[in-house]
Amino acid sequence: MARVSGKAKTRKSVSKRYKITGSGKIMRMKPGARHLLTKKSQKRKRSLRTATLVDKSMEKTIKANMPFS
Repeated sequence: MARVSGKAKTRKSVSKRYKITGSGKIMRMKPGARHLLTKKSQKRKRSLRTATLVDKSMEKTIKANMPFS
């Protein structure tokens, strides 16, 4: 994301989707747990509830959009 000079602002959509851990890693929720749940197995739905780490290739982009984290 290109930034203009001046005060850095947090992208609110990014701050709602991702959480930063104490060690600086980024957590995200898994997609697919919103609707059409009847056809999914209990094991699959349980696994969708847990958060997971963001890929290393995306970390720089996400952190650039959350300057105060």
